[in-house]
Amino acid sequence: MISYKLWENDPNNQTEIYYYPSTYKSSKASVIILPGGSYSSHADYEGEGYASMFNTLGIDAFVLKYRILPERFPLPLLDARRAVRFIRKNAEKFNLDSDKVLIVGSSAGGHLAALLCTYLNGIEGEGIDETDNEDFLPDGQILCYPVISSDDKIGHLHSYDHLLGDRFAEKDKFSPELLVNDKTPKAFIWHTSSDKSVNVINSYRYAEALAENNIPCELHVFPIGEHGSAFAPHIPYVSAWIELLRKWLILNGLMQLA
Repeated sequence: MISYKLWENDPNNQTEIYYYPSTYKSSKASVIILPGGSYSSHADYEGEGYASMFNTLGIDAFVLKYRILPERFPLPLLDARRAVRFIRKNAEKFNLDSDKVLIVGSSAGGHLAALLCTYLNGIEGEGIDETDNEDFLPDGQILCYPVISSDDKIGHLHSYDHLLGDRFAEKDKFSPELLVNDKTPKAFIWHTSSDKSVNVINSYRYAEALAENNIPCELHVFPIGEHGSAFAPHIPYVSAWIELLRKWLILNGLMQLA
């Protein structure tokens, strides 16, 4: 693992991204991983743990420790955009394809990943150097039991509160299923219908919005498994999502057929 500062020339910004290169690359695709944690912490098993999984698949991984409480929007999104731009700017250095950069997010990290893919407005802090000239939209999104909706009935409002603070009343402006457009990247999504923390309807609504905008989407919903199941080693039926993801990556030309 190697760490890099996303803003090398800014002593006031210590945000880092952690690079996990694969020993045996299956492609020049890469993933940026956003762990969950309700915008108040980072779940390591959804960060470094996922990086190891992608390395096993032959894909280089980057884990982004985006800013969380007490920091608020737009700083987490600024970090996510910068991470994509950083990899594209340094693609040759890492021996990667700049047009095969994927975002991976779990739970609240899934919200940030989906927001990265759908929120197109400019934000404060962009445009400071050549790196920011790169496109911030990833080439695909992989969402694991994501927080999506701002709906009072099914949304994970703690995540929205932690992200927005005093702007919580504006939460619909940051609800990805309401922001999907024709530029939104293709998606692979999985969730469990028994999730008691983040209602599975979050994933259904996002998939519906993607379909309405003709964005390719593969959605898998498993009938068992609690929130944060990740690799689900204790539930082999649910852990099948990893093999389904491998097939999706092959289908989309993001890794070679083994």
